[in-house]
Amino acid sequence: MSEKAAAAMEIYKSIEGQEEGVGDWLLIDQERINLFADATLDHQFIHIDPEKSAELSPYKVTIAHGFLTLSLIVHLGESVPALRPEALDGVFMGVNYGLDKVRFPAPVPVNSKVRARHQIASAELKGDNTIQLKRVVTVEIEGGEKPVCVAESLIRYMYAD
Repeated sequence: MSEKAAAAMEIYKSIEGQEEGVGDWLLIDQERINLFADATLDHQFIHIDPEKSAELSPYKVTIAHGFLTLSLIVHLGESVPALRPEALDGVFMGVNYGLDKVRFPAPVPVNSKVRARHQIASAELKGDNTIQLKRVVTVEIEGGEKPVCVAESLIRYMYAD
């Protein structure tokens, strides 16, 4: 095993279950929702039609796609400060490996602000120089009582020898 991966594994194991931090707010406006609808071909009225949403939707405004919220977890996570940044020493590549358990407990109404909160769930060695880190990512909405997304995100960090 590479020395840097071994050192990182020790760090990650020592902080399992701990919160890393909270990121910056991001505005979810109608333009962002419309662009996502166009990119995914999901043009359901609750996302793109303010008038019809005001009339028929229980939210009375358009809402972001759940998958838009999910797709933003990488960007939202960029502003979350690492609890132990030295664990990233020697990383030459990180890849999104996938997701476990994803839920959307609450909607994201248009013109809301969201941010991410990270918690280290686990770290596993996946090769001589690769660590798989599971983070619980909770996307919060400003002023909301419930999170708008909770996902277990898997990332693999590859370390130099």
